[in-house]
Amino acid sequence: MSSSLILRSTLPKALVQRSALRSTVQARHASTDPYAYVPGGPIYKGSVNDPTTFPPPSKTDGSYHWAFERLLSAALVPMTVTAFATSGTNYPILDGILGLSLIIHSHIGLDSSVVDYLHARKWPILGPVTKWTLRTATVATMVGVYQFNTNDIGLTELIARVWTA
Repeated sequence: MSSSLILRSTLPKALVQRSALRSTVQARHASTDPYAYVPGGPIYKGSVNDPTTFPPPSKTDGSYHWAFERLLSAALVPMTVTAFATSGTNYPILDGILGLSLIIHSHIGLDSSVVDYLHARKWPILGPVTKWTLRTATVATMVGVYQFNTNDIGLTELIARVWTA
């Protein structure tokens, strides 16, 4: 504060304004970085007491997605017990639902790992390739489990035979 008073009193007013303007322009155009420091700081709209705007809820993201994951995980326990208590050959629909639920549960878990560790912003080539590889493998696994359940002994019968072998 005192330095500005000294500058104003000793230097001509036009010289002070020109040097202040030049330093501000140089600081603003020194780099092309959009997050570069700007003297005076950013200007925010509103005040501290204004409410924060939230994005609208989406069924494929956020709490709905989390609730579906928890519901599927919790449903796998009684579904697995029921599938092994009854033979898969007698209840093929239950066998198919169990196979589909296991594949979806595995896909959600692996997709979360891909999103967390191979994000497209950091890995612009490997991230999308891994995500599409996972999707392709999930569809191929669904086709394979369907073929195995309809044309062969089924998932629960296979596990029962392996368990008693």
